[in-house]
Amino acid sequence: MDLENTTYTPETDDTNGVIYKKLRKHFDGKIVRKDLTKAIKEGANVPVYVLEFLLGQYCSSDDPQIIEDGVKHVKRILSENFVRPDEAQKVLSGLRERGSYTVIDRITVGLNIKLDRYEADFSNLGIRYIPISSDYVSKYDRLLCGGIWCIIGLEYEYIEEDKKSTPIRIIKLTPIQMPHIDMDEIKNGRRAFTKDEWITVLLRSTGMEADRFSTREKWLQLARLLPLIENNFNLCELGPRSTGKSHIYKEVSPNSILVSGGQTTVANLFYNMSSKQVGLVGLWDCVAFDEVAGITFKDKDGVQIMKDYMASGSFARGKEEKAASASMVFVGNINQSVDVLLKTSHLFEPFPEAMAYDTAFLDRMHCYIPGWEIPKYRPESFTNDYGFITDYLAEFLHQMRKEPLGDASDKYYRFGSNLNQRDVIAVRKMVSGLTKLIYPNGEYNKEDIKEILTFALEMRRRVKEQLKKIGGMEFYDVNFSYIDNESFEENYVTVPEQGGGKIIPEGLTNPGNVYTISQGKSGMIGVYRLETQMLPGNGKFERTGIGADRDAKESTNTAFNYLKVSGKTISASISTTTKDYISTIRISTA
Repeated sequence: MDLENTTYTPETDDTNGVIYKKLRKHFDGKIVRKDLTKAIKEGANVPVYVLEFLLGQYCSSDDPQIIEDGVKHVKRILSENFVRPDEAQKVLSGLRERGSYTVIDRITVGLNIKLDRYEADFSNLGIRYIPISSDYVSKYDRLLCGGIWCIIGLEYEYIEEDKKSTPIRIIKLTPIQMPHIDMDEIKNGRRAFTKDEWITVLLRSTGMEADRFSTREKWLQLARLLPLIENNFNLCELGPRSTGKSHIYKEVSPNSILVSGGQTTVANLFYNMSSKQVGLVGLWDCVAFDEVAGITFKDKDGVQIMKDYMASGSFARGKEEKAASASMVFVGNINQSVDVLLKTSHLFEPFPEAMAYDTAFLDRMHCYIPGWEIPKYRPESFTNDYGFITDYLAEFLHQMRKEPLGDASDKYYRFGSNLNQRDVIAVRKMVSGLTKLIYPNGEYNKEDIKEILTFALEMRRRVKEQLKKIGGMEFYDVNFSYIDNESFEENYVTVPEQGGGKIIPEGLTNPGNVYTISQGKSGMIGVYRLETQMLPGNGKFERTGIGADRDAKESTNTAFNYLKVSGKTISASISTTTKDYISTIRISTA
């Protein structure tokens, strides 16, 4: 890699230059050039967050020579000290022969109550119960909470008289993940950036070049971070291949785990009855399932326990009820166009059958990201610019999980009548997560919240629209809206794939939808949308949207009676005994 030719030189009148100067001023030592990460990552199979921490330590400069020397130093550290699981015995042998050795490994510490001492477990090296000084534990408390990557100096001394104790001792420990994070630093630093600049920084921190995406595409990619910043958040993203659906959960955060292949067990995911240990949901902030089509449980009750957990954040195993805060993410591929899928089936169709038609399971999805709107990643989609060290970003997301902001919209807006309790919970979670992402300092205005609220309502409505296709009348209330607390104006939110945001969408309307202009009870002329659905049933007819209007009820009854008499002359597939009909009248709004 020619570092001199790729050195980033900020221009004073350049937007990227302005962002860079602000990053250097407020987050110096917490940023890294992402092209350096790409160059080394391709040849070294180490976690991104470990690599970027080292780059942030040795390559945080504008000087090409310092950067080049820093990269060489990082490569040397990785080649000499990083422990690969298959070379663990070789490292242990080297430790025994030399008497000392420095390794890079993930350390988890626990308290041995019987011996009244702290003991460390090494992830790749495979050794356990190594005594560690309480000074390190006090200084780096993340050692106790899932562990952190460290540079560890080890000594080996076998004492013949003391065969019960381990010959391995920890003489020095230096974290290479963020041992702690100053949240005030982030909140104060955020004030220096505009909204668009901050979104650019966040996306570049995940490795993406924000300038290559539209505003809509940026927001969709921000939504992928919601499970990492919100407790018990259930997200689904289905779309074409190569759009980075699983990238966030595998590479960006050390607090998430990607379950590849989809096969798991209740013991692995939730609770092992034999060992009395909590599974993945208790150890990680986020559990993501790759390739949803392959999700299978070896246990028959797997899906039921998952539904219980997704709804309440707790689950019952044996005589106990356990609680956890891990979010659930489901990503997978759609093998046909969205238009075809909407006409022939529904957007959850790629899920296994046990889930795809289980409305109780699908109703627990808080957010459905339309993955087909995100363009396929190309080399230029990845940034060469500066962003936060991945671990710094991950720890910021982790710490913000403790600050719920679901009521951020209540000051300015309230929800429309079509949102039930689950809808409200889902939207509030998204409002909370996006507000914390974009405005971690809590400084936002009415228009900022409107933008977030509109996006959140759309993401949840997409779930509800599919439930309506699967479950019929039970989920008819999909016309999501929010009401301004000051003007009492009601704004409706649509989903792009169901139609546009105009009063009357362009092109052909969906089957069963008719637009008409009529005079209301008050005398005002308005545009009305008549929605009619035919669903499997036993001849039930239901009307919504007309309230207690007697004339309207009589008119709809007359129309349905006409259908009973003349249905067969219209179409042979029409039946008023084996089908249910639901008719909804709405004032059409943009």
